[in-house]
Amino acid sequence: MTDTRQARIDASSRTTLGKAADENFPVAPFFLPRAWRDDLMAVYGFARLVDDIGDGDLAPGGADARHLGLDPATAQDRLAFLDAFEADLHRVFDGTPRHPLLRGLVPTVRRCGLTPEPFLGLIAANRQDQQVARYETYDDLLAYCELSANPVGRLVLAITGTDTPERIRRSDEICTALQIVEHLQDVAEDLGNDRVYLPAEDLKRFHVTESDLALPTAGASVRALIAFEAARARDLLHAGTPLVGSVHGRLRLLLAGFTAGGLAALDAITDAGHDVLTGPPKATKPSLMRQVGAVLLRARREG
Repeated sequence: MTDTRQARIDASSRTTLGKAADENFPVAPFFLPRAWRDDLMAVYGFARLVDDIGDGDLAPGGADARHLGLDPATAQDRLAFLDAFEADLHRVFDGTPRHPLLRGLVPTVRRCGLTPEPFLGLIAANRQDQQVARYETYDDLLAYCELSANPVGRLVLAITGTDTPERIRRSDEICTALQIVEHLQDVAEDLGNDRVYLPAEDLKRFHVTESDLALPTAGASVRALIAFEAARARDLLHAGTPLVGSVHGRLRLLLAGFTAGGLAALDAITDAGHDVLTGPPKATKPSLMRQVGAVLLRARREG
């Protein structure tokens, strides 16, 4: 971030932004223009923080609650925390937010003409996480991804001034796929939080129970289920690849990196024999680089 924005970020916010290094894809790589990097990190900070609120995974010390005017007792109520965060989001659009990460978002919103809707979608997804812990059908899961993932891609396109209806459609395919990949990597962790993002209809189809998902290693039925869901995610990533070919220059490389990150994570899942219960399979850097090249080649061929 620029020195001006960095001065507004406190220790807990730096902890939140530091999680960018753990994502499956590069959030704001060095080759982008400085303004784009600042704007992407500002949006990432919002998205990461709202997820951390929803997951109860905030930096210790209670600084985030204090920024939003919450007392310690109220801060344990995630829905109340999300309500306070949403109120502060609305203050972004008149330039008066309280939280440092939202103050850092103000220049991005103004420069790029961003609207509240994508940000509200991300907050709504985290509210849903407090109220819905299981998804009956794949379509139900896709509707959740419309809130939890697709707004991020739409914000990237808006920041870079490339948001057309067709690009948004392709971006939604990529972002939904990335969300599904993350769910596959985190099956064990999500179950520990009493959440299952594998559609119930698919568990029944593959004769998998939640008790099977709680085992230390995956049996044959669980592996088959994960392979099925991974194939769906891979198909979505391939369907969205024309987005990469529709843009040029450094933006093309950025979008290729997003897409390749998902594909490399799927490769890691495959390499693990689709056993995601022993821990989240993580992509290696060589695998990511290979997939970037493959995505760029495919985008050029399909463009």
